[in-house]
Amino acid sequence: MKIGYCGNVHPGRTLEEVKQNLIKHSLDVKSKFSPTEPLGIGLWLSATTANELAHAETCLQFRDWLQEYDLVPYTLNGFPFGDFHQEVVKHDVYLPTWAQPERLQYTSQLANILNTLLPQGQNGTISTLPLGWPLPDGTPLSQISDFFKRCAANIQKCAEHLDRIAQAEGRDLFICIEPEPGCVLDTCEDVIQFFDEYLCNQGQTETNLIRSHFGVCHDICHSAVMFETQTKAIKQYCEADIRIGKVQVSSAVEVNFEQSTPTQKLEKIEQLTRFAEPKYLHQTVIRTDTETLFFQDLSDALNSAGTDPHGCWRVHFHVPIFTETVDQIGTTQFDIANCLDSIQSFCPEAPHFEVETYAWNVLPAEMQSRTLAEGIAKELAWFDELINRRC
Repeated sequence: MKIGYCGNVHPGRTLEEVKQNLIKHSLDVKSKFSPTEPLGIGLWLSATTANELAHAETCLQFRDWLQEYDLVPYTLNGFPFGDFHQEVVKHDVYLPTWAQPERLQYTSQLANILNTLLPQGQNGTISTLPLGWPLPDGTPLSQISDFFKRCAANIQKCAEHLDRIAQAEGRDLFICIEPEPGCVLDTCEDVIQFFDEYLCNQGQTETNLIRSHFGVCHDICHSAVMFETQTKAIKQYCEADIRIGKVQVSSAVEVNFEQSTPTQKLEKIEQLTRFAEPKYLHQTVIRTDTETLFFQDLSDALNSAGTDPHGCWRVHFHVPIFTETVDQIGTTQFDIANCLDSIQSFCPEAPHFEVETYAWNVLPAEMQSRTLAEGIAKELAWFDELINRRC
């Protein structure tokens, strides 16, 4: 069972920046979490960095550099394409979509890089976006259908590229589509429907090719925000013969306003407002006894609720996985154990596990650790202990 942490918490706009962050942060994490063993690193490489590593000699030198520091790039985060650490990211992270040739080129390039970087005999995974953010309301159905078809065509081309690598190198590289709240694919049902209607609707040869190289990255936070139960989601993927290649170990913000006094509601709103920061999109789902409401961002939900919020709120804000509650703010930490149990019950093979708390730098002060490396190492230690208790 391979575990590590996701490097998208660090800026990585150039290869030199990636290396400097690995030296500054990852080696510190390693000294705290696995001083005598290799540390699993989920590299995030921007499109600019990927272009640098497209040069064979540069990529080989980076491979040797990683080996020298005992860092193992077992997985890549191929979701953010551009600058994930610019002042405002929001919807830009969903571009380019899978309907665009740039996404195909970038993902295929990442596969080439991972094939070079991985130690001999090891297989790798790459997570990717769930096609994109939805087309605007009112878009004709014909355009929506065309979008799905173009996404499927590019995914088919990428699967063919991965198969050529497998035939030549004997290495399994697996692309994992990551459902996210509000995106084109944001639930397990969406993913299964896309596979059935667009990816696996050709002949058996094409279907086998897709299933051999494309599956799911199950982000626990994302699933929790959509109020999916871990058992339901993971069981449905497995029953649909969609492999879960990667699990992003993450936890969402949860605040329940039911049975709260007016004073308690105001306190919870005040604390929740501290998570409405401007850099990233924090999709919010509110569930009451009678309805489920979706908001693109936490600030929208707060504006809508005013001073009299109701229901259980779940917010797409990746908080430290070792945190259960902070004052009035709860988390969906409980779903991490539920996910592990469901993986063991239903999945024929263990996925890669990647702790992903990219929001460390925008967390409220009371949730931050003394240093970034200290917080990440604490997360890895917490998850490692959970695995040892349950496996």
